[in-house]
Amino acid sequence: MADLPDLEALRVAIERIDAEILDALRRRMDVADDIARTKLAAASPLRDPRREDLVLLKVREVATSHGLDAHEIERVYRLIMDMSVARQQGLIQRLDTTPLRVGYPGIEGSYSHLAARQRYGGRSGGVLLTGFESGREALDALRRGELDLALLPIENTSAGSVSETYDQLAEGGVTIIGELLSEIDHRLLGLPGARLEELRTVLSHPQALAQCADFLRSVPWIRPLPEFDTGGAARQVRERNDPTLAAIASEAAGQRFGLQVLVRDIQTASGDYTRFVELAREATPVPPGVPCKTTVMVVLEHRPGTLGKALTALSQRGVNLAKLESRPIPGAPWRYRFFLDLEGHAASASLIAALQDLQPLTTSMRVLGTYPRVEEGP
Repeated sequence: MADLPDLEALRVAIERIDAEILDALRRRMDVADDIARTKLAAASPLRDPRREDLVLLKVREVATSHGLDAHEIERVYRLIMDMSVARQQGLIQRLDTTPLRVGYPGIEGSYSHLAARQRYGGRSGGVLLTGFESGREALDALRRGELDLALLPIENTSAGSVSETYDQLAEGGVTIIGELLSEIDHRLLGLPGARLEELRTVLSHPQALAQCADFLRSVPWIRPLPEFDTGGAARQVRERNDPTLAAIASEAAGQRFGLQVLVRDIQTASGDYTRFVELAREATPVPPGVPCKTTVMVVLEHRPGTLGKALTALSQRGVNLAKLESRPIPGAPWRYRFFLDLEGHAASASLIAALQDLQPLTTSMRVLGTYPRVEEGP
């Protein structure tokens, strides 16, 4: 019988391998730090579920080729990924300049995400972007102090107002501190090799479907179905792997999920823009000399001619009404809240006087924010 290896020598060998594993983990965490800094600078979310899935797929393949239990190795790597994210979050907390925490509705590649990157990418100190299932969830996180800002779509040049955003603003606890115009270029996205004539269903956000109504009428064999988010629609096409299924989303979303552009620029109107509002818990000063806008929410007295009197009061004070939007009041049939976008600062003499004139005509009034005004167009 051959001599068995010395037990103590085997233990020393295990300890040497453990040291190598720990050193590799340390180096992995160092790279995770660099990834966190890069993502902050690029305004990208910390977690990338699709990338994580690809890593785990590769890990399972390598584990199998090495005769290891693929399921157990995947479990270990999920823990390592969680360690990496925790490390990145710790780095963020230790930064001399704390990054801005910004939430938006949708996932990476959605138009809200692209607008957030447009606004915050390259910011000194970095930005931590987080996508939410809905605008309501993003605002709830903002109200809880888990975010510094939220960016929500509020209006599109062809599909009109985003009613959900107005309803969420009415709930209070946030103020508008900015606005952003983002150009929308819709693409019809399908699996690689998919053909337009073989499609049967297209997924997208209801606003995006409305913005592409003319195109959809031209392909009557394709049934539109609403999805909570354009990026989420693109992800569904990839995950369901059905060549008859397509999405209306951005080209960036197509690249993100490995989809093929079947038709470009399918929005009805050229020069299609979505306006986003930037929300915070507290108001921020508007620099002197900067053209600004004030959004006010009012509930008018339920008497004939009250709305006309309110508009006349604004006109007589020389206040330009940029937009008027109405939304039903829950639990009060046929009663409405009105949202007014007024040009000027809430602290200016003309707006102070105009709002004083409006006061007797209302049962409630709240200034939702004064913020720098952007040009209406490219």
